[in-house]
Amino acid sequence: MKASSVRRLARLAGVAGLAMATLGAGQRPRPFEFRQVHMGLPVRILLYAPTQRRAEIAAEAAFARIAQLDALMSDYRENSELRRLETNAGEWTPISPDLLEVLAMATSIARATDGAFDPTVGPLVALWRQARETKRMPASADIEAARALVSWKLLEVDRRRGAVRLAKRGMRLDLGGIAKGYILGQGLLALRSAGLGRALIESGGDIIVGSGPPGEAGWRVDVPDASSDFTRRARQLTNAAVATSGADEQFVDIDGVRYSHVVDPRSGIGVTHNVTARVIADQGAVADALATALSVAGPDGVQAVLNAYPDVMISLVTGK
Repeated sequence: MKASSVRRLARLAGVAGLAMATLGAGQRPRPFEFRQVHMGLPVRILLYAPTQRRAEIAAEAAFARIAQLDALMSDYRENSELRRLETNAGEWTPISPDLLEVLAMATSIARATDGAFDPTVGPLVALWRQARETKRMPASADIEAARALVSWKLLEVDRRRGAVRLAKRGMRLDLGGIAKGYILGQGLLALRSAGLGRALIESGGDIIVGSGPPGEAGWRVDVPDASSDFTRRARQLTNAAVATSGADEQFVDIDGVRYSHVVDPRSGIGVTHNVTARVIADQGAVADALATALSVAGPDGVQAVLNAYPDVMISLVTGK
């Protein structure tokens, strides 16, 4: 999601708290903001702290944790732990606790969404990345060959032994629809460990928050065109995450049809309906993955998501 869209999504409460900086700096918490680039995107941290030094130390710890996890789970880095898994197809491979947690969550969400979200979608994503560059439809044979390598059922996760197994050589994992939410959530945990839980972290359409700003019921997150209940929750958000997924920013037009960068793992085709899905959930990874699934499945996928995750809130907006 473009930076302009992110700015529209997140308008934060607590601006009045700036006035507190004049009332005993170092005593009452005041707002601080930090930015770095991670996961190929700007990452912004807003937090309340009694001193600038405490804010800086906490933010650096959060950014360090984010960088560590990005190095583990990146789809673009050939030496990432995620990429190295593909060389051991057919064998049980021990992996780090963080990657194990994300892959276990990913397979669970894939099962709940009947494959609308699928962490093994990598071969299809690669085809459609090429299509966006060449402006040409992938060959049917190439799509079918990629589809043969895509199914969450081909990914086995064993928490007890701390290992995973890819059933077929040539499989390629892609955590683009879940890793960012998990990573931002871990960044928030780093801030909490530093004693600064009044914080918000956002990047690329995903937002995760802890306790609200001083004197406020929560963080104010604007969600254009959402339902009244969803809007009300988002405007007083605490200890939760909002994720957005849709086709309006990245796509390719081929023969008069607009194909999204979001690929339906079940058909192998870039999504052609223009649905923007937003999800509020307790965990960033869950919100991220469910928003991805719903941008694929559209309204038909809502009930299955609510059956499996009854505490989440969903907003779907269909474009023109």
